[in-house]
Amino acid sequence: MKTQNSIAISKSIFLGILATMMVVLLASCAKKVSFLTSSVVPAARGAVKVDQDRNKNYVIHLELENLAEASRLTPPKKTYVVWMTADQNETKNIGQIDTSTKAFSKNLKASFESTSAAKPTKVFITAEDDASIQYPSGQTVLTTSNF
Repeated sequence: MKTQNSIAISKSIFLGILATMMVVLLASCAKKVSFLTSSVVPAARGAVKVDQDRNKNYVIHLELENLAEASRLTPPKKTYVVWMTADQNETKNIGQIDTSTKAFSKNLKASFESTSAAKPTKVFITAEDDASIQYPSGQTVLTTSNF
């Protein structure tokens, strides 16, 4: 009888520890947010995944589908620029999506990855003529809601 009680208690403890570990693992997973429907490129879809690396930097990864080449927009632009808004409402250019590759032209798919020390609260993409600009000046093509 005592052996059965000890086994039952051991199982309960093990299940409790296992459940706690699962909750911790799920809570620490990357946050994935979909882009809102675009009025500029309605067929475009995508998502942003934000995770922390071992140095506590934020890794921002985008996956995009059906994003027309920037040169096909009205008015035509040269590139897409990815922006993030950080905690203090600071907007920062975090890179360019290259749409000139043959793989993009064929499949209309693109991916993008960048790292930031600041935690992003929103990510958006604009169509621009210059990828090195410091502030968005073109049309907002895709945007997320606030994380």
